[in-house]
Amino acid sequence: MSATASEALRDVEAFVFDVFGTTVDWHGNITRTLAEYGKGTNEDWDTFAKEWRKGYFTHARAVAESGEGNTNMDVVHRQVLDSMLESQRWKHLASLWDETKRRELVLAWHRSDGWPDATRGLYALKEKKIVIALSNGNMRFLIDVAKHADLPWDAVLSVDLFGTCKPNPRVYQGALQYLELAPEKCAMVAAHMWDLEAASKHGMKTVYIPRPTDDTGIRDKVKTKAEGGQVDVLVDSFEVLGNLA
Repeated sequence: MSATASEALRDVEAFVFDVFGTTVDWHGNITRTLAEYGKGTNEDWDTFAKEWRKGYFTHARAVAESGEGNTNMDVVHRQVLDSMLESQRWKHLASLWDETKRRELVLAWHRSDGWPDATRGLYALKEKKIVIALSNGNMRFLIDVAKHADLPWDAVLSVDLFGTCKPNPRVYQGALQYLELAPEKCAMVAAHMWDLEAASKHGMKTVYIPRPTDDTGIRDKVKTKAEGGQVDVLVDSFEVLGNLA
C-alpha cells in the first residue's frame, strides 16, 4: 500500500487539511467544558455536544447549497446554542447559563485539542510540502485553534474568504487560486467523505483519515481507488502521511 500511496502523492506540492474532526478532536473538549459548566446536573453531555455540532452542520450545508449566508462559526454556534436552550429537550438548562456563560461556551470550541498524531505529523510534512488549513471555521477561530493545538500551518484559508461554506465549489476553487497550483498538485485531507468528494470534482487528490468522531457508519468502509474505492490514499495518522509524502 505504501508504494501505491506514495505514487499517488508523488506530484503533490500542497496538502490542504480540513480542521474540525480531521485535525482536532472537537468532541472531547466541548463535552468536558459542558460538564464543567453544568456541575450539579446529571446531563447527557455527549448527546448535547453532538446535537450542537449537528445544528452547525445543518446551517453550513444550507449556506453551501445556497451560496450565501452567515459563515461565521462563532455566530452560528451561538444561534444553535440559544435555539437548543429554547427546545423542550434542553430548556431546563437555559437559566443555568447567562449571557457571559453562553459566550464562554461558544469560545470553548476555540480550545479544541489536536489529535495525538496531528502536530508531529504536520511538522514532519511541513518540512517537505506546503500545509494549509481549509475550513468552515471563521478566521479567528482557526487562528486560536492553531495556537492552542500547535498546528504549524503555512496558511489558514477560512470560508470567510469565499462567502460560503464547504462543499460549495467556490471554496475549493478559491483555495486553488490562492495556492497558484494545478489541482493535481494539491491533496485534500479530511475525515469526511463529502469533503473529499467535493475536492475531487475539482481535480484535487484525496486523502482520507478516519477519526472516531466523524463519518459514523461509513468510515470503516472507505477504500482507495486501487482497491476499487473513491479516495487516492487512506492513512490512519498524519505521521503516516508525512512519511508517504
